[in-house]
Amino acid sequence: MKFLKNIRVILSLLFFLPIVLFFIDFTGKLPTHLHQLLSIQWIPALLSLNLIAVLVLFVLSLLFGRIYCSTICPLGIFQDISSRKGRFFKKKNKKSRFNYTKPKNILRYSILAVTIIAFVAGSSSLVLLLDPYSTFGRITSQLFRPLAIWINNGLAYVLSGMGNYTLYKVEQVSFVPLAFSISFLFFIIVAVISWAKGRLYCNTICPVGTSLGLLSKISIFHISMDDSACNSCGACAKQCKSQCIDSKNKKIDDSRCVDCFNCLSSCKKDAIKFEYRYKKQSPALQEDINNTRRTFLLASGAALTTVALANTKNLIGSNDSMLSRKPIMPPGASNLEHFNSHCTGCQLCVTKCPMQVLKPAALQYGITGITQPHLAFSTHIFCSYDCNICSSVCPTGALKHLPLEEKKVTQIGVAHFRKQKCVVFTDERDCGACSEHCPTQAVHMIPYKNGLTIPEVTEDICIGCGACESICPARPYQAIYVEGSATQVKAKKPAEAKKFNKKIDDFGF
Repeated sequence: MKFLKNIRVILSLLFFLPIVLFFIDFTGKLPTHLHQLLSIQWIPALLSLNLIAVLVLFVLSLLFGRIYCSTICPLGIFQDISSRKGRFFKKKNKKSRFNYTKPKNILRYSILAVTIIAFVAGSSSLVLLLDPYSTFGRITSQLFRPLAIWINNGLAYVLSGMGNYTLYKVEQVSFVPLAFSISFLFFIIVAVISWAKGRLYCNTICPVGTSLGLLSKISIFHISMDDSACNSCGACAKQCKSQCIDSKNKKIDDSRCVDCFNCLSSCKKDAIKFEYRYKKQSPALQEDINNTRRTFLLASGAALTTVALANTKNLIGSNDSMLSRKPIMPPGASNLEHFNSHCTGCQLCVTKCPMQVLKPAALQYGITGITQPHLAFSTHIFCSYDCNICSSVCPTGALKHLPLEEKKVTQIGVAHFRKQKCVVFTDERDCGACSEHCPTQAVHMIPYKNGLTIPEVTEDICIGCGACESICPARPYQAIYVEGSATQVKAKKPAEAKKFNKKIDDFGF
């Protein structure tokens, strides 16, 4: 049955490579519809209520066990790659890295229980940190993508010196120490554990793996051992990255088996098979199966209840570097409660933002919202009026997809003007840059003194894009800044605004 392993490897690469390339792509040339590959990840599918994806994943798991962990989950495939690389460092005649170990059930089920309880209590922080897809997304966006850009820039520099301008320099996204530190920490933990102990992280820490382990106990097909043919040689156990094959007692822990199929080709006696589970069983074994089925149904009921009762209440961080302002959520977030409870901080929107205005949060959303995206304006960096990519690629439903025309009137924040900081007031010189760059003309100029004009903001028609803040020359703090909205509403048209009485020209975006 070696062909099963080959099929699994091919399918894994077909899922893994596009996901990696989609996160790393800094040219914007890959089609955005590739994000649909991410909709069949367990946590994003559940959070976005993508019932089709949930049904597909459930049926696959019910049929084949933890095939998701070995074939679809990018972090699981990354563990397999790290584990395989570990073979090159193994000394000859050294004891095999993989041998049967008892399951760490107390730890694994405790982590799952704490994650569920925290989610019900209103905190999605553990889901954010431990979701395998989002963990891999953060590792890729914070480590692999900057490395790819660095390599690209190095090659561009070398080639330009030879008169070849095929490659061009790409600016790195701003460095966020906390997001980088979390990503680097998980990269080290996952890489080291998988290098030394295979799927130990997957079978001990990951709540998705633990949950699917319950379902795999009643899967229709599973890997089994033929007691009469097995001679307990241990060859299969040495190939088992999940360390779930007890060759001595001729048993396999289905809850930890990820269906990698490495063991099938290792057995010379053909004692290990991937076969139908529910053939005629002894009464004792059938009772064990019934008990397992009842356990799974109870666990599934608890999980569904958790999703139904989840009501996240996150506090807004109050220590922003400028003005202690409220964080600015990406367009399509709807409201702070919905966004914080659905966003897992995978940072796909951060990597796909062409203006690089989206950044991983530190404590802007509070401690439970670390690494979730927020808008951070800087010189010439703002939310483009003609872009809706972030809401188009979000796999969890944290960002509702906004057609471009709807996005153009979605108020993600409101600009506030501080007259005492404006150069028209402090230096008594003409400016008006904020007004010129406002796409909705919410910022417009009114008479001031000595023939000068000074900005005024009509909040009703402001969408909070930050174009005004990004161009303001006042330093160290801009005279105009955007305060995030806890609930995103539809901005009014200029004619509907109560205070707006200035004729709008065609200047802007």
